[in-house]
Amino acid sequence: MRLVLFIVFFILNCNVFAQSIQTKVDSVKVHSPRTATLLSTFIPGAGQIYNHIAMPKGRKKAFWKVPLIYAGLGITTYYFIQNQTLQNDLKTEYYNRKNGGTLDAQWAQYDDYSIILLQDQYAGRRDLSILGIGLVYALQIVDANIEASFVNFDISKDLSMHIEPTYFGSNAYGLKFNFKIR
Repeated sequence: MRLVLFIVFFILNCNVFAQSIQTKVDSVKVHSPRTATLLSTFIPGAGQIYNHIAMPKGRKKAFWKVPLIYAGLGITTYYFIQNQTLQNDLKTEYYNRKNGGTLDAQWAQYDDYSIILLQDQYAGRRDLSILGIGLVYALQIVDANIEASFVNFDISKDLSMHIEPTYFGSNAYGLKFNFKIR
């Protein structure tokens, strides 16, 4: 029994390192996810640019997302304007048909019921365009926040593990593994 305790307490009490310990401490600049989120909230894409400036050398940059953000906002805004314009044109056409106003030749092939259905269809598409604008806007805010959280994320290969015996009580022994990421 003494031999078992000797093995558990003295031989298994060891350190295992995946890499050698670095003596040089990197200076880490504080990067705020809150600032990135606020910048991206007020100016779409500004949070991505803020994250791009703070990224350490050798890491992937975020500036390439800004044109995608503005393209998404531009396309959804374009469809919103188009659908709103067509919905208003159809509303005016229906109003003119009921009150004897001038009719538009573009809608002459449709009857009153078809005009109402088309107006509802373009109103639904307009609403989806508004939802698309909101989703692109919210997605770029969330992206700026998440990326800012990972700016100072440690991706070094210095991982270590410490194994030591432990006593759980009532004659129960075991091993404890401690993992150190940094």
